[in-house]
Amino acid sequence: MVRMPGPSIISCAGDGVNGGAYWVALGRAVVIESIRIAAGAVGWWNWEQMSLGKQLEVGRRNQSKDFRRRLLGWYDRHARDLPWRESRDPYRVWLSEIMLQQTRVAAVIEHYHEFLRRFPTVERLAAAREASVLAAWSGLGYYRRARMLHAAAKVVVREYGGEFPATAAGLRELPGVGRYTAAAIASIAFGEPVAVVDGNVERVLQRMLGERLAGEAMWDAASSLLDGKRPGDFNQAVMELGATVCTPRAPACLTCPVVEMCATRGELGGAAKLAPQKKREIHYALDRRKGSVFLVQRPRDASLMAGMWELPEVEGGNGASSPSFTLRHSITVTDYTVRVWRDATPSCLRGKWIPLERLGRVALTGLARKILQKAEMP
Repeated sequence: MVRMPGPSIISCAGDGVNGGAYWVALGRAVVIESIRIAAGAVGWWNWEQMSLGKQLEVGRRNQSKDFRRRLLGWYDRHARDLPWRESRDPYRVWLSEIMLQQTRVAAVIEHYHEFLRRFPTVERLAAAREASVLAAWSGLGYYRRARMLHAAAKVVVREYGGEFPATAAGLRELPGVGRYTAAAIASIAFGEPVAVVDGNVERVLQRMLGERLAGEAMWDAASSLLDGKRPGDFNQAVMELGATVCTPRAPACLTCPVVEMCATRGELGGAAKLAPQKKREIHYALDRRKGSVFLVQRPRDASLMAGMWELPEVEGGNGASSPSFTLRHSITVTDYTVRVWRDATPSCLRGKWIPLERLGRVALTGLARKILQKAEMP
């Protein structure tokens, strides 16, 4: 601690003594304060009479308010133009949040429009066959999400008369809706003042605080910063900051609206190393005859993509010198080199000849759809 003439102040190494951002650790909480702002707000004489704990509390409130102001101002000017932000309709908000789980925004945009075209309301979704829902979901992966989405739509229609619950607690009663998703829907669609925590929020707050928070400590930190008047916009702003500025690698700190309040201004030390990608080569037979293509169905009790349709996997090219084409495909920690052979299907395989015009309505795996698109089949 450095003592200067005049009112008592606290400084951290590397910061200007009479201004700038600095950190005060109090228990588990790490507080960013600006003494000039806090002291000026209450008057220097009143400031001198306060206990250190009270000074910290006033500083914390001022800094949290400034954080909200800067972040929301930045979001209002720079938020990406995403289709699900055009409406506060709970159905559309819910659909987008489920689709965005572990899936790139660019991939979701295309599927979001097509899914809404097929199922414009929760009632239409609830009344659809599961195969139709899976077909519309094809390409997004993690197909359990689609099945839970379908199940939740039925619950909303059957038990809630087509109206979504308006609170995070109520939303968590729906199949496939966890704590984050419930908070996101409740804050964005209904304005409930409840914070969200996802990977982007975790990264932003951990870098801001210079501490690896987890579990309830992270949720508490997010809740303490939440803007109660614009909770939905604030939650989206923190996630937007993490997705576009405070990225996992090479964060763009110079463009960050709250960089002056950040403890790390970049990478937080001690990060866990990512698991190395595994490499695997797989082969598929592409057999097309008389306007149809031969597909096989995955077992309905399979742990992944149960009941989905795909091309038959084969050992190799069955004597052919080279494959028709090769493509890359990634699933979680595995990178696949996919070699596609225009072969006659082995007679021992059980499957179906699917007319090309029906492929858009078939629940294809993402890889099968990618192969068929590469082969210029619908």
